[in-house]
Amino acid sequence: MSAPFDLWMKDVQARMEAALLRHLPPDQQIPVRLHEAMHYAVLDGGKRVRPLLVHAAGALFDAPQAELERAGAAIEMIHAYSLVHDDMPCMDDDALRRGKPTVHVQYDEAMALLVGDALQSQAFDVLAHGDLLPAQQLAMVRLLAQASGSLGMCGGQAIDLASVGLTLSLQQLEQMHQLKTGALLRAAVLLGAMAGKQLDEEETAALDAYAVAIGLAFQVVDDILDATADSATLGKTAGKDAADNKPTYVSILGLAQSQALAQTLRSDAHRALEPFGDKARRLREIADLIVQRKA
Repeated sequence: MSAPFDLWMKDVQARMEAALLRHLPPDQQIPVRLHEAMHYAVLDGGKRVRPLLVHAAGALFDAPQAELERAGAAIEMIHAYSLVHDDMPCMDDDALRRGKPTVHVQYDEAMALLVGDALQSQAFDVLAHGDLLPAQQLAMVRLLAQASGSLGMCGGQAIDLASVGLTLSLQQLEQMHQLKTGALLRAAVLLGAMAGKQLDEEETAALDAYAVAIGLAFQVVDDILDATADSATLGKTAGKDAADNKPTYVSILGLAQSQALAQTLRSDAHRALEPFGDKARRLREIADLIVQRKA
């Protein structure tokens, strides 16, 4: 916990890259092309925000590192699958992700569909193993399933697709992003904590409040960057939300108010962690990272 945040982050990212490689099927195993594409979608890219959250929350309750790597790999596979499907022509139709061609461009649409399907299955296979008590594992599998499904990430994506060209209220926009982005970030926080212990109501409420704040902040900053950064910086196509006529925080609030909202949510996240004291240092630093990031 004493290491500077950037060194801690790089260490977790490196260990998660190794864990993801370890928990993916070998890329030379039949069917080779599918496994190659799964590796392409998951490895060598991304900030690994969700695994970072898993590790930071696990530090609150001294969770075993091996279980944090397992939970981090599972949730990163779910996240990667969602990006693969999100980029397809039937969704956002994007050609660039993490600075390289999207999976359906590099391979083809059918393979991209299968990559997403296979990564989702692999995530639950990974999470179902390990050395935790069966009740812990079951609770974690259920949490990730709920966060990924129609009442979580997929539900938010469905609302997003149905909202193109519509004028949403701020409340409606927040509801959409609490599902589309926030549900998986919340799952990352709780999975890390649950790998350490069974949470009581007060602990769950505090972590929930933190997760809601960073989930919304993540999307607010995404919308700000989409409106202000270029594609080379973002590693994906800039300005696409406006081009696709999607409702965003910037389109509803304007740039200045969106930037102010991000700072308010950052403060909310810090305040939610007060019951945990200094053990929540990494979670606070991740909230800062989410709000201050430039890509």
